[in-house]
Amino acid sequence: MIQSRQIEAFRAVMLTGAMTAAGETMHITQPAVSRLIRDLEAEIRIRLFERGGKLLVPTAEAKALFAEVERSFIGLAQIHAIADDIRVGRVGSLRLAMLPAMAAGFAPRFVAKFCGTRPNLSVVIDGMPSASVRDQVLAGEFDLGISAFPFRRTSLTAIPLNDAAVVALPADHSLAEKSVVQLSDLRDERLVLLSKTAQHPLSTAFQSAGLHYVAETSLSTIACALVSEGMGVAIVDAFSASEFAGRNVVVRPLRPSFTIGAAIVYAQGRSLSLSAREFFNEFLAHVQLFLRQNNFELPTT
Repeated sequence: MIQSRQIEAFRAVMLTGAMTAAGETMHITQPAVSRLIRDLEAEIRIRLFERGGKLLVPTAEAKALFAEVERSFIGLAQIHAIADDIRVGRVGSLRLAMLPAMAAGFAPRFVAKFCGTRPNLSVVIDGMPSASVRDQVLAGEFDLGISAFPFRRTSLTAIPLNDAAVVALPADHSLAEKSVVQLSDLRDERLVLLSKTAQHPLSTAFQSAGLHYVAETSLSTIACALVSEGMGVAIVDAFSASEFAGRNVVVRPLRPSFTIGAAIVYAQGRSLSLSAREFFNEFLAHVQLFLRQNNFELPTT
């Protein structure tokens, strides 16, 4: 039976023109190369080289065989290259599910940057309600998810982003001059309310601050769009608000702080691909830098 080492020796001799040089490329001795060539000739019953003194001349049969060998080796080289790309995360697939607050722009912009150095990486990114994010990540439809947090689901690992709620204000609003907006500053302001915030434990604090709700929506992006049109102010997540900064909207930290809540999630007991692990680490670092630079981090107690 033909051995791969015999073919490797034959190719090395054809490329270098000498047994000694072939041995150097293979990191074996010249006699070992000669033995491999003799064994190959015996196995295929073809004379591959004419030997005359120090000259080694390939036969016509050797040249024909070499053409086929090269095609195979080129294929193997391509396989090795693809394997290398997979090993370092340059190719493969990455499937991401995320709640609308992230899918509206903040996360896709990072995905584009992430893929810029991985041109052969195939990405699926989809926005959906948080419950669907968790269900589909758990079902294996997506590698990673970004979901509202907290939630109870022990089959998922959740890494909270620790993002503090922020205030989105019309650019010409008097509170836009403040670096930080206090909850008490919003007394008598027209508030665009997130439905989920109404159920938040701090809703009683909202009531005591005398906040007046002029609109209610389940999506931060809708709330920010209403703010940009001057309908009122909104307490929203930092990621949605950042999409509207400079579009007749300014964003300020809110004190006292609380989190509207988001987390990166993945299924327990299912290993992540290298691409997914790299995305997880780099995106988390990106989020933390964004929150820190803008003073949008949830203060530790």
